[in-house]
Amino acid sequence: MLDRISILKDKMLSQPRFVSIEQALIITRTYQENEDKSIPYKRALSLYNALSEIEIGMEPEELIVANRTKGVRYGVVFPESGISWVDREFETIPTRPQDKFNVHPEDIETFRKVIVPYWKGKSLEDVIKNRFGAEISAISKVVKVNQTDHAQGHICPNVKEWLEIGPQGYIDLAKKHLETCSDSQKEFYECVILVMQGVQKFMLRYHDLALKMNKKDVAKICENLAYKPAATFHEALQSLWFLFVVLHMESNASSFSPGRLDETLYSYYKRDIASGMLKESEALELIECLWLKFNEIVYLRNAHSAKYFAGFPIGFNICVGGQDQNGNDFSNELSHMFLKAQEDIGLPQPNLSVRLHEHTNDELLKHAIRVVSKGSGMPQFFNDKAIIKAMEDLGISHFDAMDYAIVGCVELTTQGNNLGWSDSGMFNMNKVLELTLNHGHCLLTGKQMGPDYGSLSTYTSFSDLESAFEKMMDYFIDKMIPCLEEVEKAHIDILPTAFLSSVIDDCMEKGMDVTRGGAHYNLSGIQMIQVANLADSLAALKKLVYDEKKIDAADLEKALKENFSNNEVMRQMLLNRAPKYGNDVDWVDELGAKWALKFRNKLRKYTNYRNGEYHTGMYTVSAHVPMGENVGASCDGRLAKTPLADGGLSAVYGRDLKGPTAVLKSVSHLDNSCTTNGGLLNMKFLPEFFKTESGIDKFANFMRTFVDLEIPHIQFNVVRKEDLLNAKIHPDQYRSLTVRVAGYTAYFTELAGELQDEIIARTSYDNI
Repeated sequence: MLDRISILKDKMLSQPRFVSIEQALIITRTYQENEDKSIPYKRALSLYNALSEIEIGMEPEELIVANRTKGVRYGVVFPESGISWVDREFETIPTRPQDKFNVHPEDIETFRKVIVPYWKGKSLEDVIKNRFGAEISAISKVVKVNQTDHAQGHICPNVKEWLEIGPQGYIDLAKKHLETCSDSQKEFYECVILVMQGVQKFMLRYHDLALKMNKKDVAKICENLAYKPAATFHEALQSLWFLFVVLHMESNASSFSPGRLDETLYSYYKRDIASGMLKESEALELIECLWLKFNEIVYLRNAHSAKYFAGFPIGFNICVGGQDQNGNDFSNELSHMFLKAQEDIGLPQPNLSVRLHEHTNDELLKHAIRVVSKGSGMPQFFNDKAIIKAMEDLGISHFDAMDYAIVGCVELTTQGNNLGWSDSGMFNMNKVLELTLNHGHCLLTGKQMGPDYGSLSTYTSFSDLESAFEKMMDYFIDKMIPCLEEVEKAHIDILPTAFLSSVIDDCMEKGMDVTRGGAHYNLSGIQMIQVANLADSLAALKKLVYDEKKIDAADLEKALKENFSNNEVMRQMLLNRAPKYGNDVDWVDELGAKWALKFRNKLRKYTNYRNGEYHTGMYTVSAHVPMGENVGASCDGRLAKTPLADGGLSAVYGRDLKGPTAVLKSVSHLDNSCTTNGGLLNMKFLPEFFKTESGIDKFANFMRTFVDLEIPHIQFNVVRKEDLLNAKIHPDQYRSLTVRVAGYTAYFTELAGELQDEIIARTSYDNI
């Protein structure tokens, strides 16, 4: 790496991570001084004041500048979203098992004296709890309802338009709309103008700081961007970064993603190269400076959520390759430069993705494979052949589907026109099966959680069991939907977002905030957790209990209640005498596919509060560990409270015994309409596989098989088990070791022990 990049990387990694209350104090003061104003106005003014006042900094080596805090990787307290959990956990944040932050003791005192008294009962967290907390809590072991204490991210803004008109362009556009708008729309446009004026002020503050540091080129770029569109490649990268810093300052949410940057930025790059004002080496250095900035923002979650989203998956997803709108293979010099930047830096962000299709050129595919072989867990791969048609079936236009991108981990999105609410909730299919087999009672607590449709010992046939399972699934879906609607209503009331709305298509034309349904597409995505375990359990029941009658139903029911404590022989039969998902056994794989499709079909009967579609995904982030803690012993031989399968499409770790191609064939049974919100397939290979050119060629053929089988997603860890074990013992020696968790890359040593162990236990392949 160039000296500049090495210096900046070392500085970033060496800085301690703290909780910051600076913006919380600005927001609180703004609300206190404007009690008679509306919430949309107070939100906009709070952002304006934060952009005007937040402490800023700049490293002498930086070519791309700005952050939402002066310190890097700070966790920002955001009072509009939630303060009750911070109040409960502030002292323990430095010592909790997952995603620790340092804390200044004086900040705790200030937080409780100034921030808590004002916001108690007013934050999103408190409002949702007061309105619908009992209903959300009642289903919490089956459904994790998300976005209850933070704003909704998972959005790909209109980056192209932002670069082309900048903040001044949005001000001019809003002023034009004000001339003809209705009274009900007026405040929306006034708020857009206010926040964009704040953005200009923010840019000029960096201009002033850069001048003081004698960084004249950076200063000039910041000044230009305050009033003009981006004109050069350097300006485009800087403008892009300002956009995402401000999005995080407004919403403090995860997974705002830039989309297909090799497409969006190419004209700026090509023009500067052609004119001679930019060299390829200079362009790569600028890209790597931006890549480092993506690692400077992390997200502060409560201790419970940190277990579900472990390792700070902030989700700046950048997508390269794929096809153009005419179906032609698409890649360019920037596609390769982005891969090279990841190869050089090897950090968790941005979450780099490659789109593949039948005619992807060998150069891009093999370059991506070589980067994968370096072991950073990136890039991940998406399959146009599987995804585009499924998106069109969801109601996405052909034009937008061809141009799809990814937000966050693996969530599919259109670019610049979609509030996909892609992490609306997580639905634990295995807990539903547990309740179905036990009169609606929880195996862990004995509590009645669902209706009594019978139990394992009362179902006389596998068909009877499946019928009861479907009724139990429908029951919890019906309970889940009102909870999700109440969360959306609370976001409308508490967290309107004028800045985000301005960079999402149709909001400006409608004069409507994105939380109210202003976007062109208004989807809500639900993850089903976890089909691999479900298929394995149902297969064991069908084969061993009902078809072959090798296990008595009443005996198994008793063994499940006792967590197999007195019947290890039965547990081993369940583990070893019934075939498992991931081994190319058609009838087992089709069981999983059947229930995934039933879940999707049930959800399609509903529309969300913004009158958009509910659709489904199959990914977990890191939720397979805590959601497994909610599930008792299961019929696949899994012990109570142990992790569920990783990924979403992946087999249960250690059960995929027939090799990686068999896994692909098993996954191919799933209907791609079930993963329009994203599907995730994890695999782990040993580094030795990639040491020869023949190994690279074999892997390229494997990836083309992945495309042909129409599987939506795949990602890889390339690491030795011994290195992971050593990293657990000597974390200081492995500070920069990154691994693929579930749709995102994280520092291995920053993961809690249970998640580290699950990653270590995943099957490793040394051949195809």
